[in-house]
Amino acid sequence: MNIAHQIQAATPLVPPPLVAPVYRLDRTFEQNASDGPAFTGPYPDVPVTPMKDFLGHRVASRIGVAASLLVNERWFELYSRLGFDLLTYKTIRSRARLAHPLPNWLYLNESTVAAGGPAALLQAIDQIPSAAFAATAAGSIGMPSSAPEVWRRDIRRCRTHLRPGQIMIVSVVGTADPDTTEQDIIADFSALAGEARDAGAHAVELNLSCPNVGQRESEVYRDTELAVRIGAAARAAAGPLPLLVKIGPIEERDRMAELLQRLAGLVDGVVMINAPSRLIVDTSGTPAFGRNRERAGMMGGAVFDIALKCVRTAVEIVRRDSLNLDVLAVGGVCSAERISAFANAGAYAVLTASACAWDPYLAIRAKHHDPML
Repeated sequence: MNIAHQIQAATPLVPPPLVAPVYRLDRTFEQNASDGPAFTGPYPDVPVTPMKDFLGHRVASRIGVAASLLVNERWFELYSRLGFDLLTYKTIRSRARLAHPLPNWLYLNESTVAAGGPAALLQAIDQIPSAAFAATAAGSIGMPSSAPEVWRRDIRRCRTHLRPGQIMIVSVVGTADPDTTEQDIIADFSALAGEARDAGAHAVELNLSCPNVGQRESEVYRDTELAVRIGAAARAAAGPLPLLVKIGPIEERDRMAELLQRLAGLVDGVVMINAPSRLIVDTSGTPAFGRNRERAGMMGGAVFDIALKCVRTAVEIVRRDSLNLDVLAVGGVCSAERISAFANAGAYAVLTASACAWDPYLAIRAKHHDPML
């Protein structure tokens, strides 16, 4: 039984995924932020579930939204109301940054995805597939941010929308220019961690990976020394708040072990994985997102297998080495069954991103499926 059929067969009181996403694919990131989610309900009851611990906070579930859709108060309020309990405010910078122009979100030919590895050319398609919530797509948005004077006010307003058993994670990233030094990047991450704390975050995420940003901040997680220096500086700035780092896929077990070993004691958890970077072309072989945007982040369906492998490896390393570190899973999370699969692999929490644009009822569905998630 495929995922679409599983959802149709389960929890009849929960609406199925939407026929159009709440994030409008034909509008820019800035337009989506300004317009708010394209959602008109209904709002089913959120199941009452036993409280759990999340890094010292009591939460109704360890199910949440990764740094993706929660770009401002209106988006935050929707997913809070629909039962996502770990709510990550989209990555903020110390200066305003616009998103890439359209297109930002394209679906992929699944046969090219299945046949290709990290170096393969993946082919974009012109239409939105059926069961798009479970399909594989590519995203080229960049890491946009509103100005600090905007997000400071907005984060405080978002906190007022939290319901009992919910927390707010704020994702931050340092900004690199051609003449930026490593110390500048470290200082930027550190300052933002302190800003997120002051604005009301319950936890801070250091985004050390973005698959479609050309600057040096996009691959920090592959530089262990720099990642550790950022972690240490941010720890001092965040104080007692839980501190997370978000990373991309690491194929080499020894390299992952070194990163986790060095980060343990500085941060509390690792969010994995950010969208894997891939070369995306159209049917004629031309870069699908345009010149200088040849690479984009693969997201959705097929990312699940890559993410699950990374999570299993990380959990094994953490347990083997008795590291004081939790592993939060993200990647291809489009069903309650996939949430359970990550949990069974040892993930401490599970976050969704692109799929919940199509299925904002996913947390409610998962809580019906297993109240202990």
